[in-house]
Amino acid sequence: MWETMRRKEISQYRLLKAGIDNKTLDAMKKGNNITLLTLEKICTILDCTPNDVVRFVANP
Repeated sequence: MWETMRRKEISQYRLLKAGIDNKTLDAMKKGNNITLLTLEKICTILDCTPNDVVRFVANP
């Protein structure tokens, strides 16, 4: 997500103003889970797909 934000020149402030909670951003920085609703909001704000925001990593 952070790379997509840089590429599209969208700041964390813009995400906050668009309704993404500061706790959610903090959780994402720490690699914690987010809800699908939050993912949808982020994709709408960034005008992208979920593949541009999240990465699936399988645990062995």
